[in-house]
Amino acid sequence: MILSVSFTRFAETIHCKEEKRVVSITVELLLEDCTGTVYFTDIQAQEGDRLTGYTINTETMLQKFRQNNSIVPVRFYNGVVRSSETIILFNLGKTSAGLDCHIYPIQGMQAGGIELSQGAGAHKVKFKDSINPGDTLSLLASTKQCLKNGSPSEKEGFFQYTVASDSKHVVKLEDRKSARVLFEFQEMQEGSERP
Repeated sequence: MILSVSFTRFAETIHCKEEKRVVSITVELLLEDCTGTVYFTDIQAQEGDRLTGYTINTETMLQKFRQNNSIVPVRFYNGVVRSSETIILFNLGKTSAGLDCHIYPIQGMQAGGIELSQGAGAHKVKFKDSINPGDTLSLLASTKQCLKNGSPSEKEGFFQYTVASDSKHVVKLEDRKSARVLFEFQEMQEGSERP
């Protein structure tokens, strides 16, 4: 019997009172309308406003993906989405990488009218602000920011990332509405061992 196990990494910022020390963290796993077996493993908590690269194990750190001993530049993918599209990004790196998403609406949309997710709809994020033509929405995994026209904006859900190889991303807009999209990410690979 061959067992197929697929893991998805989720990340979220927890805002604490800076003058108080965190003594404990409680994590609750909530699943709805699912069948099968779910494994919940490897919790990483870190201080600061920047997400570090995913550490494959406790020995090796990540570094920017290299070809012929040169760092591969940041990859850019763009397109136009009408209503809903699945976009496939090619991540030639050796592991997952944070994804920066920029959305430029062509028509206005209500609050919650734009959603991003991965694969078959996992790791979903919804933008809470209404949008006008000419606005720019940015969901930046590289800096852990959600911005509307360069100012902080609220979201419901997760920052996005690309998996190594073919990475599927679903963009859902209000019915019959359109937006230009731009995705950018730095491919990653295993680096040196921790000092």
